[in-house]
Amino acid sequence: MNKKLNSAVSAPIVPLKELNLSARFLFDEVMEDPQTQQDVLSIIFDREIPLVKYSATEKELRLTPLARSIRMDLFSIDEDEIVYDAEMQDKKKSDLEKRSRYYQALMDTSLLEPGITDYNSLNQTYLIMIMTFDLFGYGKYRMTFVPMCREVRDCELEDGAARIFLSTKGTNEDEVSKELVDFLHYVENTTDAEAARTDSERIRRIHERVRKVRSSEEVGVRYLRALEEKNEERQEAHKEGREEGREEGREEGREEINQLNARLIADGRMEDLLKSTQDREYQEKLMKEYQIGVQSE
Repeated sequence: MNKKLNSAVSAPIVPLKELNLSARFLFDEVMEDPQTQQDVLSIIFDREIPLVKYSATEKELRLTPLARSIRMDLFSIDEDEIVYDAEMQDKKKSDLEKRSRYYQALMDTSLLEPGITDYNSLNQTYLIMIMTFDLFGYGKYRMTFVPMCREVRDCELEDGAARIFLSTKGTNEDEVSKELVDFLHYVENTTDAEAARTDSERIRRIHERVRKVRSSEEVGVRYLRALEEKNEERQEAHKEGREEGREEGREEGREEINQLNARLIADGRMEDLLKSTQDREYQEKLMKEYQIGVQSE
């Protein structure tokens, strides 16, 4: 085995069946279903949202080839041409407020076709951040931001853009709907027991979708592939800054891991694939079994 293949320490892997909806992978997979999108948006806005006419998960937007692109977790437009982008955030980051600004700006650039000069054609947009932490420290389940005038407090800039921050750590149950509170609790604790506690038919439908996704073999394969990609990214970050002479070894190691994963997936050995991402010695054992990367130093 080529000793240049050095694995970085991997984070504990949560099985697909134990993921909460706060996990971005599960959220994206669950939101592939238009009915689930409608249910989630209807819960957030406390009214029935018309069936979406267009929806996508992990939609990529880029202003120019040189600008930073973004991947939106959920991008949809309802029958009234209102645009929604919902993002799941399970890690508190210092740039989240400005990140929301950038996301909303890119949403706008995708809404006007070339040649349109009337900016009144811009759609009403909602950028929704669903967070497992209290970003602002006010204990609110929901905080809505629209442009306001500092000098005239009652004057709102009616530009049709709003940003909504939802937190699972809210404490103001009397100020929001019970269904929203139940949903946010469910996001952080996505279990049969939590779904059974609510009277919301929407949340129960969402949970049925979650159960279907968790039990899908196809989704399971995608999840394992996503885990491996993250593992490779961690390995690259771990090795970054080392001498250029080891770059070739990194490429060899990555190719060998990809080759092993492809063989395991082809043979239906999903448990072995998952275990190999956590156990370096077991990974080496499988490589020897498949005669991958076996060479003398």
